[in-house]
Amino acid sequence: MAVKNNIEQGTSFDPKFDENGLIPAIAQDSQTGNILMVAYMNRRSLDLTVETGYATYYSRSRKELWKKGQESGHLQKVEQILVDCDQDCLVLKVTVDAGQCHMGYQSCFYRALKKNGKKELEFIAERVFDPDKTYN
Repeated sequence: MAVKNNIEQGTSFDPKFDENGLIPAIAQDSQTGNILMVAYMNRRSLDLTVETGYATYYSRSRKELWKKGQESGHLQKVEQILVDCDQDCLVLKVTVDAGQCHMGYQSCFYRALKKNGKKELEFIAERVFDPDKTYN
């Protein structure tokens, strides 16, 4: 119980990575509180994020690190990293400019499930940039 108690109530940062060496990271706009995206980090991407102050994630599909905004120019400056009680999930409070989603929206959460019981989505946001002009 002492180890669990230390993780939950201590001050030592000891993130729990899953069996693939990853930890979920939620990016939240530090000004508005809006959730921007959910991604994963491995030890190296987390270390780079802490060292540089800019969010770096691990792409599960490409199996490589990616600095958020490296291609689009829409970087995430990390203001604070929150750790949940058992240290297996992170929230990155970030300062951003326009457009965090590769589809051209400020947030990756630009659709919501309609309340009609038919499992249909509705758009709840407008695009803030044209992804065809941003990504090659």
